[in-house]
Amino acid sequence: MSTKFIGKTCGFVGYALQYACITHCTFEYVGDLVVCSGPSMEPTLESNNILLTEHISPKLQRLRRGDIVISKSPNNPKQNICKRIVGMPGDKVRGHFPKRSQIVPRGHVWLEGDNSSNSADSRIYGPVPQGLIRSRVVCRVWPLDKITSLTDY
Repeated sequence: MSTKFIGKTCGFVGYALQYACITHCTFEYVGDLVVCSGPSMEPTLESNNILLTEHISPKLQRLRRGDIVISKSPNNPKQNICKRIVGMPGDKVRGHFPKRSQIVPRGHVWLEGDNSSNSADSRIYGPVPQGLIRSRVVCRVWPLDKITSLTDY
């Protein structure tokens, strides 16, 4: 093998590692694409919609009532859920179990799907720790004929 070939190979591997690191940091700390599945957010979102999300608002605790978020499921940490924030800390909300009002505790949010008749959400599992929220949905990017901002609710 020639020294020139080894040098070019090392240079290529170095660039590939740099781009891999930049890509990882972007998807981990800035934002990423998420495929929505399930009926809980219909009619706002449908299965197989692709969403652009950002990770900065949750880390800075700049979430608002009405934001659609991607969160780890409180019941199954290996599963992500897509829900709308309907209650912030201190808000009075109404759950199914128990069927009485409760106050969202500090450090938590109340998440519900837009399709309330077909959504497992905070009405069942209660307030969700803000630390489980991974990202905030910015817009739908697929299908192309339904591209829309989802931050103006």
